Amino acid sequence: MRKKLFVVIVIILIGVCTMNKLEASENVNVKMVTNKGTIELELYADKAPITVENFVKYANDGFFNGTVFHRVINNFMIQGGGFTIEGVHKTDTYDQIQNEADNMLSNEVGTIAMARTNNPHSATSQFFINIKDNNFLDHKNKKQDWGYCVFGKVTKGMDIVNTIKVVPTQVNPKTKMPDWPVEDIIIESVEILK
Repeated sequence: MRKKLFVVIVIILIGVCTMNKLEASENVNVKMVTNKGTIELELYADKAPITVENFVKYANDGFFNGTVFHRVINNFMIQGGGFTIEGVHKTDTYDQIQNEADNMLSNEVGTIAMARTNNPHSATSQFFINIKDNNFLDHKNKKQDWGYCVFGKVTKGMDIVNTIKVVPTQVNPKTKMPDWPVEDIIIESVEILK
């Protein structure tokens, strides 16, 4: 009897572990509401699990709410996730993450990727949406040209992205950062739908 009970428990544990792995690798749907309209995203947990988990944590914490797209460059990308309307850099609440740009996903139009410094493993909360094919940002090798990790794509609301990409920009008078939109492009909320 004990042997049968042990076998049943082992089978149940294997099933639970397998279910958790499947759930962890399922794509994640996101609704990003901006003052220009709604952008929906699909995040690739199977291709960039660390990056997706990081983005989901920031979203669930409400970190992105009230931040702005602070860097807008037509024919390149729109970047957000790190600055408030006032130009204050929000303090990241989680550690920098491992760059997963070697996942074979390309920085094509409509994809979302992690922004970072010159350190390839420095991404935290900031992300960008490619508004054209930016293959030069793709991973080449691990010694140099690490690239920028694509972790999802816009599934709905590319018209909103295209509206944002053409807003006039300036050098922000407080931060001295270039390509700052003249009018605030506010990320009102980021909601995980799954």
